[in-house]
Amino acid sequence: MPDPFDLDDDGPQPSPSAPVQIAPPPAMAMPWLDGLNADQRRAVEATEGPVLVLSGAGTGKTRVLTTRLAFILVTGKARPWNVLAVTFTNKAAREMRERIATLVGPAAEQLWLGTFHALGVRMLRRHAALVGLESNFTILDTDDQLRLLKQLMDAERIDGKKWPAQVLLSTIQRWKDRGLAPQRVSAGDAGDLAGGRAIALYELYQERLKALNACDFGDLLLHCLTIFQDPAHAGILADYQQQFRYILVDEYQDTNVAQYLWLRLLAQKHKNLCCVGDDDQSIYSWRGAEVGNILKFEQDFPGAQVIRLEANYRSTPAILATASGLIRHNQGRLGKTLRPGHQHAEAGERVLVRGLWDGEEEARWVVEEIEAQQRAGTRLGQIAILVRAGFQTREFEERLITTGVAYKVVGGLRFYERQEIRDALAYFRVVVQRADDLAFERIVNLPKRGLGDASLQAMHVLARRQGVCLTEAAAQLVQTDELKPKARSVLAALLGDFDRWRSMLDGLPHPELAGTILDESGYTGMWQQERSPDAQGRLENLKELVAALEEYDSLPGFLEHVSLVMENDERSDAERVSIMTLHGAKGLEFDVVFLPGWEEGVFPHQRALAEGGVKALEEERRLAYVGLTRARRRVFISHAANRRIYNQWQNSLPSRFIEELPADSVDRLAEQGLFGGAAESATAWAASWNSVTPVRRQRQDVTTPSVAGDAPDDGYRPGDRVFHQKFGYGRVLGVDGNKLEIAFDKAGQKKVIDSFVAPA
Repeated sequence: MPDPFDLDDDGPQPSPSAPVQIAPPPAMAMPWLDGLNADQRRAVEATEGPVLVLSGAGTGKTRVLTTRLAFILVTGKARPWNVLAVTFTNKAAREMRERIATLVGPAAEQLWLGTFHALGVRMLRRHAALVGLESNFTILDTDDQLRLLKQLMDAERIDGKKWPAQVLLSTIQRWKDRGLAPQRVSAGDAGDLAGGRAIALYELYQERLKALNACDFGDLLLHCLTIFQDPAHAGILADYQQQFRYILVDEYQDTNVAQYLWLRLLAQKHKNLCCVGDDDQSIYSWRGAEVGNILKFEQDFPGAQVIRLEANYRSTPAILATASGLIRHNQGRLGKTLRPGHQHAEAGERVLVRGLWDGEEEARWVVEEIEAQQRAGTRLGQIAILVRAGFQTREFEERLITTGVAYKVVGGLRFYERQEIRDALAYFRVVVQRADDLAFERIVNLPKRGLGDASLQAMHVLARRQGVCLTEAAAQLVQTDELKPKARSVLAALLGDFDRWRSMLDGLPHPELAGTILDESGYTGMWQQERSPDAQGRLENLKELVAALEEYDSLPGFLEHVSLVMENDERSDAERVSIMTLHGAKGLEFDVVFLPGWEEGVFPHQRALAEGGVKALEEERRLAYVGLTRARRRVFISHAANRRIYNQWQNSLPSRFIEELPADSVDRLAEQGLFGGAAESATAWAASWNSVTPVRRQRQDVTTPSVAGDAPDDGYRPGDRVFHQKFGYGRVLGVDGNKLEIAFDKAGQKKVIDSFVAPA
């Protein structure tokens, strides 16, 4: 059977010997239209001109896309090879092709349907010579790209420690996401990156790729844009514009600038561009997505129809009201309101917002609720815990293991299986057990110390010959000339470090010792210098690991616990609770969803707010909306008054998003005395959620003194002088319960909670 994607140089038409049969032939034989609601049918039948389908969560967008494609083919508006359909994942493309095949038969195989990358490479292989490549070019993965860039930086004598190659590579990829070839990058865009030589390195990188007959993923569209925008090759773009009478795009809110430009160029002739997306679910700006693409659709394509799919067939009315009420606080949106798609749908149970004392109690409560849901008949596979950051998973994993509730971490490894955690544990194991060869071998050259394979082999040979552990063999080798001087020096220093850390086992609190080991070994510094997208998350996980030690009497006791945890591996086919990040949950759905950690600084994430301001806050709110709309039946939101983050206790204010939830669809419950009472309103919980960054404070059972002092016995009064860690000195203007109105000397007038200040 011929490959439908194997195109000859004469054009993209299929071979005459392989006629395409579209079934069913008569346009009226389309019973699959009858199951659509009015808005869905409009989106299917509005085939001419630009169309934006604003598809809210759970409103059947995949069904609309596949039915629209089938409608175009069955009504004879276009042949399969005249339709371009773009998705973001291979899985989505495969599922869409399978669904269309059930509607129209083998014609589905002739569609130009795939991801941006797959379609880009298909075009580029036909025209590779126009950008200096051969048609059999190689596509490099991230490791190869990084290795190539490091070689170029070394050749140009650019300090890789001061200017990490990963930072430069990420910048180059962002430029490619914006459709910028080296000659189009401005000096302002480049700044002083790589000592002001970032653009030159970008040029060298592209030249080297061509010399290797290779591309990276960003090139697959960038080279297409170069060809399409070159007047000398205008005929190529014209041919594609003529060919693609209809273009359909899924998840349009996630497109970057290069993808937008590519689509815009291809759609210029027929202008039959249908983009399906949800501006309220645009959560990937950190990887180049530009929400402005969907917000400006009507400006970019005059006369466009905007069709809103608002009938949700997933969630209860109470969940929909909560999600819609929250997202209305975003200004940068086109606007839509989800409503139940099923007539006479019961409202369902309200969203429960639960305030708890600390993170440990939160984990205990969540697992107790999971067990209650399971007893009520909910399968574990239909329950999910969705967190804002990966470090949050540990306490839930620990509790689930303790109670024997099966779970899986989706889109990532379980906490103790992560690379950085295994590395850190290896350091701890060698300190506790000098003869742990596997652990020693794992970290002897991590971070890089200049100990190569030859040094390790020498240790192994001596260890086998004398029947001793690797550490003992290493101790003997550093006293001989078997190793090169540099290797002897760094190995002796490492062994000395282990001896010193070992001597601290009984005298230094083990969490402090763990932090000391990670810092003095250079392991923490290695990730601090790394500028890859996941480096910050790895550092957060290491800090969470150190925090976990607080719960155990000793470092050996903790390592024993971890060993038992690692053995806890349920059968892969068992029903399990899913734990994942909110970003990873997009596109999924569950009966019951838990959303823990809704506190200022955790969610919305402090780093996002510090770096992105209002724009970042709106994306964080969209992320909250995504979390809420994953649930079919129940949503549980939780927040803790005190949370140990990175081994330090801090007072935590409830997330501003809790204040924004509509009161008539939410039940709030907190421990008596926590946030002002058992069922007090969100407004009364904290008057200053939008203006105060929580100060770090030790829990009462920890001996380290609190950052904020105790309030006077009779409370604060107007005129009192106070000190706040963030805002400095000020004078109390007014008192409302535990909220103070304070005129700070430098920060101006603020509302704060009394426990966050001390008498001055």
